[in-house]
Amino acid sequence: MKKKITVTPVCVADLLAEGERMPVYVHIIDHPDARVLVDTGMTELHPAAADMDPRLLPLNEQDFDLASIDIVVNTHLHFDHCGGNHLFAGKPIYVQRRELDDARSKDDYTIREWVDAPGVQYAPVDGDLELLPGLRLVPAPGHTDGMQMVVIETGGRPIVVGGDVAVWFGELDEPHTEGQLRVLALDPELVWLTHVEEPWRPGHRA
Repeated sequence: MKKKITVTPVCVADLLAEGERMPVYVHIIDHPDARVLVDTGMTELHPAAADMDPRLLPLNEQDFDLASIDIVVNTHLHFDHCGGNHLFAGKPIYVQRRELDDARSKDDYTIREWVDAPGVQYAPVDGDLELLPGLRLVPAPGHTDGMQMVVIETGGRPIVVGGDVAVWFGELDEPHTEGQLRVLALDPELVWLTHVEEPWRPGHRA
């Protein structure tokens, strides 16, 4: 019997988007070989994000053992996904090379000092990568050109930790980006997203 891989969402903030509060979740993947954190949320306020009125509940202020994390994955480098990267200085942070290049070079893309905070060490990825047995990084362009998702495959239908591959369920019900189409092609059992508490499941209707 294969050891189970579990996914746990942790709410680290909420943001104001189009007049409504929108949660920000990071996801912990407990794998037999390592504990993986997908995205890191935010730990402080910044003028560039003031219009979204962030309310923060950062990992370092929760009952959360930062030292228990072995590997960090950034689905992409928008500020609400990489603002806690500095908490994991010295640990490998896996991100698509395209995403890292864009975050470092494009104006108004993210909060650049959060991307390259002191001690942050990226492991740039080019395309698919088997991170651990049964755990793959897969490019999912759409929300950003360098977006990636984590695909967990343990024998049944895969589970996806998708970041902002979709911001809300309707985008997976009616997919239009390359990344969303790639998710549906996997025929996943469920898909965890950053801004929704519960995972999306095929065939559901919100």
